[in-house]
Amino acid sequence: MLAEKLLLNVLIILLPIFIHSVLFDNKSVGKSPYLCGVLQSIAVFLSLMFSFEEGGLYWDLRYVPMVLAFLYGGPIAGVMVLVSYLATRTFMGGDLLLGYASGFLAALIPFLFIKKFWTFDAKKRIRTTVLVGLWPSLSMLLILVANIFINNATAEDTNQIMLNVAIFGTIQVFAVWVAAILNESLIEKDLMRKEILRAEKLNTLGELAASIAHEIRNPLTVVKGFLQMMHKQEKGDNYYYLSLVLTELGRAESIINDYLNFAKPQFEKLEGAELAEIITEVTLLLEAFAAKEGVQVNVQLEWGIYVKTDRNQLKQALVNIIKNGIEATDEGGEVNISQVSAGNESYIVISDTGKGMDSAQIARLGTIFYTTKNKGTGLGTSVSIKIIEAMGGSISYKSEIGVGTEVTIILPTYKQKPSDYTEQTQMNNAI
Repeated sequence: MLAEKLLLNVLIILLPIFIHSVLFDNKSVGKSPYLCGVLQSIAVFLSLMFSFEEGGLYWDLRYVPMVLAFLYGGPIAGVMVLVSYLATRTFMGGDLLLGYASGFLAALIPFLFIKKFWTFDAKKRIRTTVLVGLWPSLSMLLILVANIFINNATAEDTNQIMLNVAIFGTIQVFAVWVAAILNESLIEKDLMRKEILRAEKLNTLGELAASIAHEIRNPLTVVKGFLQMMHKQEKGDNYYYLSLVLTELGRAESIINDYLNFAKPQFEKLEGAELAEIITEVTLLLEAFAAKEGVQVNVQLEWGIYVKTDRNQLKQALVNIIKNGIEATDEGGEVNISQVSAGNESYIVISDTGKGMDSAQIARLGTIFYTTKNKGTGLGTSVSIKIIEAMGGSISYKSEIGVGTEVTIILPTYKQKPSDYTEQTQMNNAI
């Protein structure tokens, strides 16, 4: 009988998630902690209203919405649910002191986990939610054990209470587990939607940038050719001025090539290359720049790991990312570069002790024309991300204001050690 009644509570626990997915999915209000607080408060109220009395105790899943609200909705949603619980409990009457104490104890552990919770990946968040959801069951078990000893309960009553606790704990864990999985599926769905929109936006921008760059590059090439001819014949001040003009034309060509590379990275030659060797070459290139900025670059490499890549393109991507880290770090700070392999993947982690970024800035990374620098086009990061993704890899950012930024690049490992192996590729057509 207890199990049947508690299964009704399970449906009540899942009700806010279904309401959110049906009515508020893909809407800005759907991300509001106040909406989460209201929906979970309704679940708490219904759980208390449909409590089942057995053995002088009330059995329900009143604490599960509180756990979900604190972990997935944040402190505002959690406090709203706690207040709703206390108000409903006051309305119901009974031993209010015990009810209040139980409510605050149930809210304590999820409240302490709020900040750390979102640093976990999806699987770890689900496990954490289930473990935190066990806390109310353990609290109830302790209270019941104390009650058994105080009232000198018979062996039969004790066995019945323990059986009820076991049923209650199992169903509560199941409810928390299902709710956490559904919440994570909604989060993953939202992330996929954002990624698709971002990819479509970048593709449109890339095509536009490439078409403009092509139109500009053709007349620019003609101008540069004639200027080079004039440069050879001139002397004195005109020679100096033409040198400056040619230098700036070269910079303009470099920017145009970046736009073209953003639209469609050009891999001239794929070859098996040792990843540690490429990183070493990049750090040597940036050594003087780091010294000028007063930034210490620390490198930790794992040798003997190979990737199949266009060396120049990968070097360009790494130079852009590491240079960004150096520029974001104040004098006396550090940029740490580590490279390890795990299974069929190689990881490059680049972290700095710079100013860091908030979530809104991280979300806009990779968008051309967006940069956190005073001067810049945002092309460097955009091109780097495109190059890494075109190589079958992925790149992710983690950052905290005042702490720094960590960039993780994952590339597929090239299993065979290359000797003189190189491959001309038509990969551009497949990108």
